[in-house]
Amino acid sequence: MIEITFLGTVSGIPTKDRNHPAIILEYYSETKDTLLFDCGEGTQKQLMISGISFMDIDRIFITHWHADHFAGLIPMIQTMNLEKRRKELKIFGPEAEKFVSDIIDLGYFGLRFPVTAINVPFEGNDITLLDESDDWQLFSIPVLHTVPTVAYCFQEKERWNIDLNKLKKLGLPRGYWLNKLKKVGKVEHKGKEVNLKDVANSKPGLKVVYSGDTKPCENMIKIAADSDLLIHDGTFLEEEEGKAHADVKQAAKIALKSKVKQLILTHISRRYTDTKEIEKEARKVFDKTKVAYDFMKVKL
Repeated sequence: MIEITFLGTVSGIPTKDRNHPAIILEYYSETKDTLLFDCGEGTQKQLMISGISFMDIDRIFITHWHADHFAGLIPMIQTMNLEKRRKELKIFGPEAEKFVSDIIDLGYFGLRFPVTAINVPFEGNDITLLDESDDWQLFSIPVLHTVPTVAYCFQEKERWNIDLNKLKKLGLPRGYWLNKLKKVGKVEHKGKEVNLKDVANSKPGLKVVYSGDTKPCENMIKIAADSDLLIHDGTFLEEEEGKAHADVKQAAKIALKSKVKQLILTHISRRYTDTKEIEKEARKVFDKTKVAYDFMKVKL
């Protein structure tokens, strides 16, 4: 299961109701993975209000280095340090080594835990595998903004369910050996080689894509293809000349072209205190659209 919590949903300047961009993705399997996408000002306090522990976060994915997307890193890293964190924190982003180094050098404090910066490619059209676990993979692709910027894709790995009828036909027993088969794909059982596909059925994993800030571009359509959820920049109701953001209809068109199951618009300009019109206009293009609000939760 995936649970997504929107900690901040505003663009540029925060309001009393909307915090700077930050999204938590919690993935539940045998263990729980907690991933943070962007970390605007006030993120650690939003986490406290939400009931999610910032100490559970092992990976942070920054889309770009505009302050509303990363300024929350500075106090959160220092709080982790004061709470005597010991485990590694990985921070991904375009030119991450440069910016993370500057952040760590700010102020007089010594870290008790390792912070590893991972540079993310921000030019070209390739989808890049950045990280993975036994259950999921994390990808990125460059997108179109005023500074080096990327979009991210969380892709659950293909899931296999043992088919008891297939087991029976092959004369194979149920048992713990099937757990190993699921993990490695092929095992030897009582002198006989067994392939996972011979005794199980596959199901595609869940896919969640987050655009960060971007104008409409082909790379977004490419990485968002067939997503269960697309979280997209929907800063303006209508296109604004000179602004490197998508308007709500442009974001909806990307969702339509990408054949996603659901679109959630975020990074909303502070000028829109009522988002009903935003949702209405987006739904004219893509019906399964919602507008995010702070502390909104989505389960997949």
